[in-house]
Amino acid sequence: MTAPAAPASPSRIAVVTGASSGIGAATARQLAAAGYRVVLTARRKDRIEALAEEIGAAGGQATAYALDVTDRAAVDEFATAFKTIGVLVNNAGGALGADPVSTGDPADWRQMYETNVIGTLNVTQALLPALTASGDGTVVVLSSTAGHGTYEGGGGYVAAKHAEHVLAETLRLEIVGTPVRVIEVAPGMVKTEEFALTRFGGDTEKAAKVYAGVAAPLTADDVADTITWAVTRPSHVNIDLLVVRPRAQASNTKLHRDLG
Repeated sequence: MTAPAAPASPSRIAVVTGASSGIGAATARQLAAAGYRVVLTARRKDRIEALAEEIGAAGGQATAYALDVTDRAAVDEFATAFKTIGVLVNNAGGALGADPVSTGDPADWRQMYETNVIGTLNVTQALLPALTASGDGTVVVLSSTAGHGTYEGGGGYVAAKHAEHVLAETLRLEIVGTPVRVIEVAPGMVKTEEFALTRFGGDTEKAAKVYAGVAAPLTADDVADTITWAVTRPSHVNIDLLVVRPRAQASNTKLHRDLG
């Protein structure tokens, strides 16, 4: 295995969206440990400011910037701060509800599409010139195994993640020949403090059932480790798509649960 190398000076800045918790926060910590100056973005300013302080106390470099990725004007303003950046991790997103297509709330579908897809589009478009100017840029799209297969009750989230997958795949085709890689990381079941709880509107019982009987779901750190590994490959190496699941999960619909 090729050991990760410290990023070159023009590529030392890594922007992470949705960095206030879960996979985004874990990724920010690990990229900072790998030598990147991390820019933390999320709507919850207090969370990312606390994380920036934590990273700084650990010897890393981090800056917090409150940002709603669905607000294009705000994203464009944010992008003016950078002439070059090395890495963009499009992590902001999430799921809402688990209703069937026949009764799903269109407002939930719209919000999932706006956050997962349009948010990724906004930030990627705004920062692509700076990524290109670095001479060695990397765009990471954190999709999901939901972007590669469906399951009952997942229609809106699955649709959004399929779109995000296609966004990454198409961008890779369109910018081939430029000094920018496009990496898609698609996690399966990940247990974080907020994902399922947000999906079920704060219902702790429903959220707990998602992971019931599963001995070891993925953690945010597991996914962050995968992202950091992909980002720190030699610049000529592109990890087009990396699917990562816990051992107990064979597919979106095949999961081993020990409920005895």
